[in-house]
Amino acid sequence: MEINSDKKVLRWHKTKFFPISKTSNDEFKHTAFIGLGGNVGDVKKRFDRLFRYFLSSSLVHVRKTSPILQNPPFGYLKQDDFFNAIIVLQTSLNPQKLLKFLLHVEKIFGRERSFKNAPRTLDLDIIFFDTAKFMQKNIIIPHPKWQERLSVLLPLSML
Repeated sequence: MEINSDKKVLRWHKTKFFPISKTSNDEFKHTAFIGLGGNVGDVKKRFDRLFRYFLSSSLVHVRKTSPILQNPPFGYLKQDDFFNAIIVLQTSLNPQKLLKFLLHVEKIFGRERSFKNAPRTLDLDIIFFDTAKFMQKNIIIPHPKWQERLSVLLPLSML
């Protein structure tokens, strides 16, 4: 499906694991909505590998995923389209430990931080963590400006 938004074309993609819905796991205390993004290499394949990585982790339980949205970049515009999705995880980690885990996962999947809004293999952002509002130097929940980004709003609307 394609959506035209201000002359920008947005496309939905599906894979084996996007979208998917699984049963809840009561062993985990918290629910976190994680924004996924990337625009380097085969991002859809990488999202499927990420899904399998999360399945093998004892730190999180995958609850749901959205379809994958292909959309133009913002900020730094001279780069390929981004692919974005939302994955809902259950965890017993607190927000700081979840962030540390996600940053580690980004590294495993080849993330390099060369400059703001640079092309990337994988970007993982905590959009929501339960109903918590959390603000520290390195983490703000809910994620700042999530309501202004189609790359978050549209996948959220598909859950």
